[in-house]
Amino acid sequence: MSETLPTVLDIEASGFGRGSYPIEVGIARADGSTCAFLIQPLDEWTHWDPKAELLHGISRDRLCREGFPVRQVARWLNDELSDEGKAYSDSWGYDNTWLSLLFHHAGMLPGFRLEALRILLSEDQQALWSDTKEAVIAERGIHRHRAGEDARLLQLTYQRTQQLCQ
Repeated sequence: MSETLPTVLDIEASGFGRGSYPIEVGIARADGSTCAFLIQPLDEWTHWDPKAELLHGISRDRLCREGFPVRQVARWLNDELSDEGKAYSDSWGYDNTWLSLLFHHAGMLPGFRLEALRILLSEDQQALWSDTKEAVIAERGIHRHRAGEDARLLQLTYQRTQQLCQ
């Protein structure tokens, strides 16, 4: 029997410290399809960590050119996730903070909850998580630290650990 996959949300950011903000948000839907949007930084969002840019490979200039306005991204997330009511994240502390910042600046409320992915995992799945994730990355040649790909990676890792534990 094929179980529905959890909807996973991932956010890339300008850095991890105080003043950091979301620069890309991606989701992997229950059917395995993915979507991601770059976010145009607001004028007051000035924090930029060059080390974070080395990870995700997205420049601030590119965000300014190709990013979507904060309100448009928040609206898209609500359109995508309101029916489902929730999405899961592997870095809930960071992602929830950045998501709250996005919706605050959009002047909107999220129509869904973000929950920690680990609440879906059994102890056995948690024990297998790291090695399984590395295997999925190697097999699929996944480009890390892009929001859509990372969300799909988490979803595939969840699915594989679930299969291994049956």
